[in-house]
Amino acid sequence: MQLLLRVWLAPQAMPDPNGSPHRSGRTGCVIVGVLALVLAASSPALAGPLPSPAPKEANCASDEHETVLVAPAAPSAAGAGMPQAVWLDGRRLRWPTVAAAVAGEHWRLYRSARGAMRAEAGRRVEGSDASVLLHPAQGALPSEVSLRSRHVAAGVELELSGTDATQLGDWLRDQLLLVLEDDQGRVRRATAIQHALALDAIYAEAAHEQALGASILTGRDPDAGQGRAVRTVFRLWAPTARRVALCLEAPAAGHRAPPPPSLRSMQRDARTGIWTHVSGGDLSGWRYRYIVDVVVPGAGLLRNRVTDPYALALTADSRRSVVVALDDPTLQPPGWRTHAVPATVAAPTDMVVYELHVRDFSAGDASVPAEHRGKYLATTHADSAGMRHLRALAQAGVTDLHLLPVFDIGTIPERGCTTPDLAELARHGAASETQQALVMAGAAGDCYNWGYDPLHYTVPEGSYAVDADDPGARIVEFRRMVQALHAAGLRVGMDVVYNHTTASGRHRLSVLDRIVPGYYHRLDAAGRVERSTCCDNTATEHRMMARLMSDSVLTWAREYRIDSFRFDLMGHQPRDAMVELKARLARELGREIPLIGEGWNFGEVADGARFVQASQRSLNGTGIGTFSDRARDALRGRGGPHEQGWLNGLVYDPHPAAPARSRDDLLRAADMVRVGLAGSIRDVVLHTRDGRQLPMVQIPYGDQPAGYVSEPDEVVNYVENHDNHTLFDHHVTRLPPHASPMDRARVQALGMATTALSQGIAYFHAGIELLRSKSMDGNSFDSGDWFNRLDWAGHDNGFGSGLPPREGNAELWPIVRSLLADASIKPGPVEIAYARSALLDVLRIRSSSTLWRLRSAQQVRERLVFHNTGPDQVATVLAWELRGQGMAGARYGRVVAFISADPARRELVVPALAGLSLQLHPVHREPGAADVRVANEAHYESSTGRFALPPRSVVVFVEDGSD
Repeated sequence: MQLLLRVWLAPQAMPDPNGSPHRSGRTGCVIVGVLALVLAASSPALAGPLPSPAPKEANCASDEHETVLVAPAAPSAAGAGMPQAVWLDGRRLRWPTVAAAVAGEHWRLYRSARGAMRAEAGRRVEGSDASVLLHPAQGALPSEVSLRSRHVAAGVELELSGTDATQLGDWLRDQLLLVLEDDQGRVRRATAIQHALALDAIYAEAAHEQALGASILTGRDPDAGQGRAVRTVFRLWAPTARRVALCLEAPAAGHRAPPPPSLRSMQRDARTGIWTHVSGGDLSGWRYRYIVDVVVPGAGLLRNRVTDPYALALTADSRRSVVVALDDPTLQPPGWRTHAVPATVAAPTDMVVYELHVRDFSAGDASVPAEHRGKYLATTHADSAGMRHLRALAQAGVTDLHLLPVFDIGTIPERGCTTPDLAELARHGAASETQQALVMAGAAGDCYNWGYDPLHYTVPEGSYAVDADDPGARIVEFRRMVQALHAAGLRVGMDVVYNHTTASGRHRLSVLDRIVPGYYHRLDAAGRVERSTCCDNTATEHRMMARLMSDSVLTWAREYRIDSFRFDLMGHQPRDAMVELKARLARELGREIPLIGEGWNFGEVADGARFVQASQRSLNGTGIGTFSDRARDALRGRGGPHEQGWLNGLVYDPHPAAPARSRDDLLRAADMVRVGLAGSIRDVVLHTRDGRQLPMVQIPYGDQPAGYVSEPDEVVNYVENHDNHTLFDHHVTRLPPHASPMDRARVQALGMATTALSQGIAYFHAGIELLRSKSMDGNSFDSGDWFNRLDWAGHDNGFGSGLPPREGNAELWPIVRSLLADASIKPGPVEIAYARSALLDVLRIRSSSTLWRLRSAQQVRERLVFHNTGPDQVATVLAWELRGQGMAGARYGRVVAFISADPARRELVVPALAGLSLQLHPVHREPGAADVRVANEAHYESSTGRFALPPRSVVVFVEDGSD
């Protein structure tokens, strides 16, 4: 039998060690507490509101990342394997797939400050402090709430009374269970409740509050009181925490040991869920962590020692956050605030991006001092081989150098990381298993990772700094890198990864989830963290995760002068969050910051399941660019290792192991390449392979439209990036065996040309112009310096460095083993030099005229004309013209371009181009042009419109008279 004894108390606050009002039980307008006594042999006595001792200074000295204050009860079985309930807002919840209560049943919400409740079917709830009845929800959901909770399946919908709803923010600091019970209080069903949407509703104002993290402030501040001229303010959003304290450690003075850490209390703002501590004076250089006492579902009440998600500086290996002011002159290299940024991008379509990994750039460059190899400071050596190469690219037309992730990375040791013995690795054969075995044996502790493992989003990675132990060194060195790249004529972009974190839950490398459990990460119906991105997915649809992303990007742009951003798996983020971010950057910086990203549509968010995504088809009109796979797949071939594309022999030069394909397949691929050349714009009309005139949005690309963007600044064209095989490696299994090294170099040049000469933003992977190979490694994120190395001198492209790592590549070993050992495939310095010069030439052609960089869909429709199209085309030749009359910067009245993938010389008659005064582009006529065949063999016959094209060539003709 259960007896509830309710004691009605006068309206007064009860003492709370947190420094915030605490009320136990059910609170009404005049009622502030309910005491529930459960008189049953199986039910324990009620615990106090905070069943754990306050932290002490000794807790700050511990390096343990968590302490269990109250262990959880044995797992509940009543709702095992079922979807969890979900708060839809600050009052209403839904339990998917569960039906409404029937006669003799009712719904009750139980809470426990200890996090140790147990709900077992057929028994009363154990370990509860208090409970409240829930009632069937009345009325329809507000439209905004309905949209935000669209992913929550249908089920019973319940709500709190208006009075109880005012207390939900406080209740969410406890363990909560939703229970369906009978009239005797016995459990029929029970579930935990996902609370992210409730937190967003209750603490909506937190998304617009003052700066989070550690801030050094001057002047008057409400948090500091009167007369405090300088103070350091710490703010942490932790609305569900029972208690938060601050551990402060003074920096060491000279050679003396630093004093022991001190513990400071923090105060909670019930309106925002933000905890604050104000310390008088400037605490620059002080180390700090937070102690967060929080109930974690299934884990009880934990005391987490955690760094600041808003940290701006860190000690080595991210052990402590560090107080810094990024405008501190000691953290700025000479001339930092006044140095010039290259004025090469007036509009996003001017962008030519070169994607580079910090360590790849210099780890193997002997012209860089040993202590700076693989570091930020490698870029400061202007005469190094790598910097000379980058300057040549910038002079030809590359505008932006995009760095693979350079924020704090969770998977690279910042102290004592190892590097491979390259001489030992070079001793083994071109197709040996030894290299990959040696590399992978040390991968966990080596200095290499691509970096898609974010730990702290707004701190430079320490392993790229000369001194990771000095928190300010990485800031200064990062800025020196940016300054050096700007001086070389390159704007600087960053690859950012806000779609997932290194870890979640109770893991040592989990930061966000140990502060607000269950909020920052996207959960499935059963409460597990989604991992469709291959890591722990964040939930940027939640207000405070979106704010963290926005605040972080703004800091990089403002304080590190980052010029553009590339968002990893951007399709997992809401379109609205990205649009607001773009607007905020322009508003607060007074300049446009181009945003591009991966707009792939997959996973738990696919097809708008949870929100309108920042994906390919959803960003029309936003000015945010997405990578286009249309032309990429048509050019390279997609599928099995011998599936050919337009570049590498589809139908016209088949590989012996290629599946049978028809001429129609080749025509389809040619049309898709034209889609890419036209910028994948929806309403550009194309004469297609079947003779129809179709807007590109009506041309199918699988189950999607081939044309999907509204404007050319919304598309990013590429044939290779860090993911998957390099273009050279991709062609190893697709080009027929008789292809010579020079044939392979020429095919590579054609691929680079399609990117450079397409409308939209051009994107190149570092080393594509050096025929870069990763020895057939299709995912080299953790394959070390050996498989990822770059040779700026152009002696070795990396092919034949041994079999690629077994994991992810082993199924290809039987195919690639003999290919890696085939000396007739590997290019030499001559072929590498040709490919490098070919990219420089085509970049110069792109730079020579604004016709290659049209800024609007209207300009593309008016000025771009394709020739040699339809069912009777010569399918191995792409031909198009751009009309420059009356266009600023066009330089030419007309440009006519050809890309011929044909292994034989081709002649093509284009009657519409007869009678013109065309001549080869000046780049082709220069003495140092990469492909001398063009000047010697390409020809235009004005009387007939006949063009002669060398095998596998890019040929551009121009006609003067644009003005």
